[in-house]
Amino acid sequence: MNTRRPRLAPVVAIAGLMLACAPADESDSDSNDSTIDLAAIDGVFSDFSGEDGPGCAIAVSQDGQTTLTRAYGMANLEYDVANSGETVFEPGSVSKQFTAAATIMMSLDGLIDLDDDVREYFPELPDYGEPITIRNLIHHTSGLRDWGSIAGIEGWGRTTRIHTHKHVVDIAARQEALNYPPGEHYSYTNTGYNLQAVLVERVTGKTFDEYSQEKIFGPLGMTKTQWRDDFTEIVEDRSVGYVQRDGEWHMLMPFENVHGNGGLLTTVSDLLKFTHNLDTGEVGGQAFIDAMHRQGVLDSGREIEYAGGLFIQDYKGLEQIAHSGGTAAYRGYLTRYPEHGLAVSVMCNAGNANAGGLAHEIVDMYLADAIVEPEEAEEGGGVEVPAATLESYAGGYRDPLQNSFYRFAVEDGGLQLSGLGGQAAPLTAVSQTRFEHPVGIAVEFEAGDGGRPVPLFETPVNSPVRLVPVEEHTPSEAELAQYVGEYFSHEAEVTYTVAVEDGALQLVDRYGDGRPLRPAYRDGFSGPGGMIIFSRDASGSVNGLSMSQGRVWDLRFTKTD
Repeated sequence: MNTRRPRLAPVVAIAGLMLACAPADESDSDSNDSTIDLAAIDGVFSDFSGEDGPGCAIAVSQDGQTTLTRAYGMANLEYDVANSGETVFEPGSVSKQFTAAATIMMSLDGLIDLDDDVREYFPELPDYGEPITIRNLIHHTSGLRDWGSIAGIEGWGRTTRIHTHKHVVDIAARQEALNYPPGEHYSYTNTGYNLQAVLVERVTGKTFDEYSQEKIFGPLGMTKTQWRDDFTEIVEDRSVGYVQRDGEWHMLMPFENVHGNGGLLTTVSDLLKFTHNLDTGEVGGQAFIDAMHRQGVLDSGREIEYAGGLFIQDYKGLEQIAHSGGTAAYRGYLTRYPEHGLAVSVMCNAGNANAGGLAHEIVDMYLADAIVEPEEAEEGGGVEVPAATLESYAGGYRDPLQNSFYRFAVEDGGLQLSGLGGQAAPLTAVSQTRFEHPVGIAVEFEAGDGGRPVPLFETPVNSPVRLVPVEEHTPSEAELAQYVGEYFSHEAEVTYTVAVEDGALQLVDRYGDGRPLRPAYRDGFSGPGGMIIFSRDASGSVNGLSMSQGRVWDLRFTKTD
């Protein structure tokens, strides 16, 4: 691990109590945009501007010039230090664009090819029969399971142990299967970005921070930015992350040394320097700009929203290039609107802050004349579908990739979609067979093989998935007894016990803590964070289970008793 003094810009020391008052004033702004009502901006952050809680900082740039910097709330509650424009935060996964930038710069320098098989650099990873490319790592199309989710299943989730990149590589090397064949789907996974950080070190012989300082931070003048590769290091002006429990603030810090997926220590102004370079190419040139904005393409030919650590999306009729993030109690959001020369960065040390929502309120002020507010769906809008047709669509369905359960129901003359126990979302009929939701979900019903219609489920980020009709099922006491036993996973290095308590199934961890399993369909239960599917042998006896969560699909456990 490298040792170093943090790289800091000269700052004026200001007593915390002097700046702890509600809104930030001009003393902690580089400059203020006279066309925007500062009181309105301060109002957006009013929930985070007191002396008794953590807060946020914001910076805005127009055509590459920082026109506004404001800060709110406290950086450290124990010592009454207020946030300022120079406060160092962690923006969580906003960091991923910096990692992608380092990987892409290595490729532009001829040190790697983005289409290289990652096993050329990580021979400890299993051979899954198809190569995983570095480009797959960048675009979240590798199929690699998220190491942090596996660690959580093991019993040591993020913030509970000092994880290092050795843990990341070890967990990845233990996985006997992928979520899906490389390139077939998109699934967000930190593993691919931690591996990129390690890749830089294995190829260049430098630490990831040294390489980033040399190629990115230094050339761009990001003097208060570094990677948190040693969480014990003293970093001047660093805020403390806080969460609220029972009305009291408690520290929640990322006491871990994994980085690349997150772990960037930076300021709101430094973030704007980087995102401006994605327009100008001052560092890296046009080839760098093109590579950073190249969106992933699935094997099906579908282009996804994810590029080089960047989501390229539409926001109220505007092209938005952005990423959100959260690590421990830190929250961050960095967004840019190239056609309008606007960029906004927000970082907070309050776990209850919605950095993206706060940033968008500011964007709406600056680009009020350009944005197009989405039209509210009129009650009863859409195509009229006969009641009998709607009823034919009603019922339970299983996602064959993640085993998630979905329920379609007819309510108030329309179709509604919900998960198990989740709040129902009304769908708008755009044809007799197609239904849509404003968040980008769409369902196209097709004729089944002599049975119920089969829905093709579409989301903005992935290829359509054909759901499987299932019947909801509540098991009897005798059926519950068949599941009782111990189940071991080599991939997660953990044993769980399945027991029956008070007539319900419980998943019990190594510490004796049980969590209920809620029946969904035969052999399928809603479990902690996802679905538990029990498997059976040829004789019908239960012989294992599969655990699926958001970033881990079909993790297998063998019944050992």
